[in-house]
Amino acid sequence: GTVIHFNNPKVQASLAANTFTITGHAENKQLTEMLPGILNQLGADSLTSLRRLAEALPKQASDGNAPIAEVEEEDDDVPDLVENFDEASKDEAN
Repeated sequence: GTVIHFNNPKVQASLAANTFTITGHAENKQLTEMLPGILNQLGADSLTSLRRLAEALPKQASDGNAPIAEVEEEDDDVPDLVENFDEASKDEAN
């Protein structure tokens, strides 16, 4: 799989809005490229899951089956605004 790796990330949070931002230089990398450096950061549950995944991969390769994860079509469209949120916020003030 592919992951987004941030080198020296900066994190900002707005707890009231439940919003977090991560900024910095980002690179798309293969998980296999990142794996040696993150193994020591994984907990016991994650290592067990990783071991199961690693055991399943050779079976898939020998069977000729496609990988388990399928790439979904990206949907970056912003939905249309269907309600008047200003009116709803006036009701909350009362």
